[in-house]
Amino acid sequence: MKQKKMCVNLTKQLQENQEYVVQLTKKDRILASEIGEMRAGILGLGKRVAELESMTQQVSTRQEEIAASDPDSRLYSRAAKLIEKGADVQEIMQECDLPRAEAELMVSLHRK
Repeated sequence: MKQKKMCVNLTKQLQENQEYVVQLTKKDRILASEIGEMRAGILGLGKRVAELESMTQQVSTRQEEIAASDPDSRLYSRAAKLIEKGADVQEIMQECDLPRAEAELMVSLHRK
């Protein structure tokens, strides 16, 4: 009788363990699927970041080319540097050969 009870209990535990294994297997499959989706998303994001970095580099290079080819931009760059060093409107007008209105505007913009 005692052995029969033990056998019944062991059978019951075995069934519970098997059900638990089935549940864990289902959860494992779900998690594996989610991980796969995340990997795909991360790969897509990585490609997009690489594209954006490339575009940013191209824009930066183009800006440098434009700045180097435009003599007026050199004057404005010089004026900006003078403003950063504390130059006043009169100094900027003299050093960069800019009209008063432009010099005042630059001072106003750079000191904000």
